[in-house]
Amino acid sequence: MPKRWPPVADLPGAPHLVLASGSPRRRELLERLGLRIEVRPADIDETPLADEDPIAYVMRVAGEKAARVPFFASGLPVVAADTTVELDGAILAKPDDAEHAFAMLRSFSGRVHAVHTGVAVAHGDDREVIAVTTEVEFADLSDAEIAWYIGTGEPMDKAGAYALQGAGGAFVRAVRGSVSNVVGLPLAETLQLLARVGVILGR
Repeated sequence: MPKRWPPVADLPGAPHLVLASGSPRRRELLERLGLRIEVRPADIDETPLADEDPIAYVMRVAGEKAARVPFFASGLPVVAADTTVELDGAILAKPDDAEHAFAMLRSFSGRVHAVHTGVAVAHGDDREVIAVTTEVEFADLSDAEIAWYIGTGEPMDKAGAYALQGAGGAFVRAVRGSVSNVVGLPLAETLQLLARVGVILGR
């Protein structure tokens, strides 16, 4: 019989950290790497400031989320993130309703938009915050296709009203940059931040 390997997170020395986000997608991405995750969502006001550009916005919000958690985290490293979609300089969050989702998806049709994620890592006195940008090109969409997608219910809790990892991926013609960033957390860059504060896979 083939050898049964234990789950990566059960191996000795698997890093343990706090995720300051209730996003199941971010948790799943980190758990795929074998990280043991304790979820402690940070409750902050995520309203953009007046004239705040999208990259400054996601970095500020991610940093504020990370800053809220260490007091409760028993010395564990903390990862926080915030993702937004930008088109023509506007910050696009989750849709308010089906009509709003339709308008967002229609605006993406045949065009390229940007997905920005701010990632913050805090461990003791060490804090790091970065932003990662990915460009996403949509195919030309018909009204019927958009209506079908909204009918799946998938767009309603997603920034930009679509999920690359779900049925919304059918609308994506090309991705330039980190794919996991579009899902909610740029993994390569997050691991680099964790390494800077002493959290390294395999140790």
